[in-house]
Amino acid sequence: MSGLLGVRLLLLWGSACLWLPSQARGALVISSPHETLQGTRGAVRSLQKRSTIEATVEVHSVKVDCTVTSRFAHTVMTSKALNKANSAQEIFFEVELPKTAFISNFSMEIEGQLYVGEVKEKEKAKKQYEKAVSSGQTAGLVKASGRKMEKFSVSVNIAAKSNVTFILTYEELLQRKLGQYEILTRVKPKQPVQEFQIVTNIYEPQGISYVDTHATFLSNDLLPLVEKTVTDKKAHISFSPTIEQQRKCPGCDETVIDGDFIIKYDVNRAKSLGDIQIVNGYFVHFFAPPNLPRVPKNVAFVIDRSGSMSGTKMHQTRQALTTILQDLHEDDHFALILFDSSVISWQESLIKATKENVAEATVYVQKITDRGATDINSAVLRAVDMLVNDRQEKKLPERSIDMVILLTDGMPNVGVSSLPQIQENVRSAIGGNMSLFCLGFGNDVDYSFLDVMSKQNKGVARRIFEGSDATLQLEGFYEEVSSPLLTEVDLRYPDNTVELLTTNHFNQLFNGSEIVVAGRLIDNNLDNFMVEAFGQGFEEDFIVQGQASAVDWDVIYPDEEYIFGDFTERLWAYLTIQQLLENSKIGVADEKDATAKALDMSLHYSFVTPLTSMLVTRPETEDGTDSPLIADKLTEEQRQQAERMAHQYDLQVYTRSYLAAPAYFVDGDPHFMIELPDREDALCFNINDKPGTIFNLVRDPNSGILVNGQIIGDKKIPPDGKINTYFWRFGIVHQTLGVRLEVDTQVISVFQDGKRFKLLWSDSASLKGPNVDLLLTKDRSLTVTLKDSVKFVILLHKVWKKHPYHRDYLGFYTLDSHLLSPSVHGLLGQFYHGIEYEVTDLRPGEVPEKPDATMFVKGRELNVTRGWQRDFRNDVKNGENVPCWFIHSNGTGLLDGNEADYIVSGLFKTV
Repeated sequence: MSGLLGVRLLLLWGSACLWLPSQARGALVISSPHETLQGTRGAVRSLQKRSTIEATVEVHSVKVDCTVTSRFAHTVMTSKALNKANSAQEIFFEVELPKTAFISNFSMEIEGQLYVGEVKEKEKAKKQYEKAVSSGQTAGLVKASGRKMEKFSVSVNIAAKSNVTFILTYEELLQRKLGQYEILTRVKPKQPVQEFQIVTNIYEPQGISYVDTHATFLSNDLLPLVEKTVTDKKAHISFSPTIEQQRKCPGCDETVIDGDFIIKYDVNRAKSLGDIQIVNGYFVHFFAPPNLPRVPKNVAFVIDRSGSMSGTKMHQTRQALTTILQDLHEDDHFALILFDSSVISWQESLIKATKENVAEATVYVQKITDRGATDINSAVLRAVDMLVNDRQEKKLPERSIDMVILLTDGMPNVGVSSLPQIQENVRSAIGGNMSLFCLGFGNDVDYSFLDVMSKQNKGVARRIFEGSDATLQLEGFYEEVSSPLLTEVDLRYPDNTVELLTTNHFNQLFNGSEIVVAGRLIDNNLDNFMVEAFGQGFEEDFIVQGQASAVDWDVIYPDEEYIFGDFTERLWAYLTIQQLLENSKIGVADEKDATAKALDMSLHYSFVTPLTSMLVTRPETEDGTDSPLIADKLTEEQRQQAERMAHQYDLQVYTRSYLAAPAYFVDGDPHFMIELPDREDALCFNINDKPGTIFNLVRDPNSGILVNGQIIGDKKIPPDGKINTYFWRFGIVHQTLGVRLEVDTQVISVFQDGKRFKLLWSDSASLKGPNVDLLLTKDRSLTVTLKDSVKFVILLHKVWKKHPYHRDYLGFYTLDSHLLSPSVHGLLGQFYHGIEYEVTDLRPGEVPEKPDATMFVKGRELNVTRGWQRDFRNDVKNGENVPCWFIHSNGTGLLDGNEADYIVSGLFKTV
């Protein structure tokens, strides 16, 4: 593979694609912006004529084949390609699959030789992979891809005139939401494909009530190509455009197919008991009785209005709440509780959702504004207390459901900030008597914290993704939980008949959803047993019982070659693993025991879950060694982290695009840097002084701005005898605004209006006040924006705790200083209004790659050296080398006076 150019042709099909590199002189590279930044940064992009590609690679066929049997979907994706070139080609296979699915098989067939993936315990697979791949080369990976999907990609080197077939299988239980099931196939081909086919067969013995098929890319020309045949208990959908029908224009390589292919359907629900399938000794029970009256609800909306909710988030929240309030039923009760560093209730108790009350609440919602910090603990406890008190005082209907809906976008940073303590406080206060639903807005929220807290209290958590449709996401979630039908639902089966049941008690059943229970029959030949269902309804208890009987699939589907006869067992395994993982996470079961059971089942059924990985050994590479691939299952926390990283890459692109203004910073041992983009140049110098010294960096007497920094030395003298010093503490004052900050490597202390509060670097927070905004990215950076004044960023550099010499330290960067007065000064401040200099007489220096030169600056002639320092704004770990002219002797000649003139006696002193 080392001889390849390393550029790729991306060919996406259904929810899968092939990357086919060419060894020709040019290549066509197609990738997303994030992929470019992360994987192919710096790659040269060029174009190659279609005929060259056709001469080397032929994509023979691609197919997505999905079989749904009683809501359990089994999807096989197959791609076949031929390398027609006279030399080896590296082909990349990539698919997008639903994040709720488990991969159960992956294989590659190359020239009749089959390479099959093996599911192993994650740690064992990792060790085996690391042992085989000591060079750290890229493995087959699963990455987050949008809100609903994740991307699986592998590559293989194909010899000349050889072909390869990739086969990926994944399985999932379709969840009913808002009265329907959804099968989503992502279709993003970058050019027409020779044979392209999506085929879906749905088998539902309960009877199919409707099937709807659409795609975001379907035109009038393509619409007739979607074939749909629906009978009572079966639906067949296929989409198979020819290569010419895929083209955007005759003879061109662009395709009109780009988007999502979506199938939605539901089943008949005539029985109150639900539908029960018995196959091969396992059963599954689907419970969603029809025509039940809704149960009134008492809901306390707890809304974060901290500074980080400013702008679009707050606007979208107001919009969503306005719509949600209109959807309340008159027999519902509701409360509005707002929180930042304090908690404010619209009313002292819940009120009935009359038209008049809803209208008043809507006016109140429109006036919500952002401010302050984030006290989640006090806000949720206020809501719980309100519901408990109103229930005790009999202000609420006896047969009604109590729920709290929390919306937040950040981490708690005032009041109780320990996440486990908040969870314990909330669980203790609720006592199992109400449901808590948590909505996490954006990427900065700790979703795992909200997820656990919700599930501990009969609720669920949902991520609300930042975007133009955030309002619709909020409204959609509320719609899912707005119409409770039953509470405390129990589905019971004879103890002497069934075993290994999945969860059979449910806190509530909402309109449009479905309860699913699966288990194993003790007698494998048993074909019927009694079932009982209990629940609390609106006016009376729901009680129904009946006989579950096996159906003969050969009779229902006489013309089908049924290939998925063990679906009940695999559905049971899928559901059991999901529930074991959830229970261990929230403390319902013994974590070790639940994890061990989930792992055993994942291995037995060959599911790639968060506990397992799939290893595939590729054929020999050019260096004669076998190379493994590894596929993992992402957790929601890993998905969120990936999105944060992608967001950081977005910010890097944005930052690099707007780096036209000069930048002034100090970072490292302590190295000072003045970047001058208009000259495409930079100046730098170092300050050597004893640890403990405090330097003035910025001082503007007109506005009252002061920034001082204190240096710290290594733990002990290194072998070379040189003690490095770094900034470890900064004091920032704005006297006019009444703001004072003290930032060290552990804590950030903010003083304003006689109040003091602390943040830890281990937090993520966004605080917006009248005079100062703070944005804290966990263990990375603190952005300080002083109103109508200046913007700073402080970076945290964490060092290995057991490092024999070095310590954690800070870097200080000025982002915006144009509003400071002409009298601003300090080690950095004196350069805010520019510096004039001239460099001549370039000559060899002591080090060949670092030439010397003569600089004329401030009427002085200095000997300077061309070197570089590191800018850590985009990469806090490794930094980015920035070429600069280094001024020797602590900046003598460049600075006004000498370094001693900038030493002060205290962190907030001017002298």
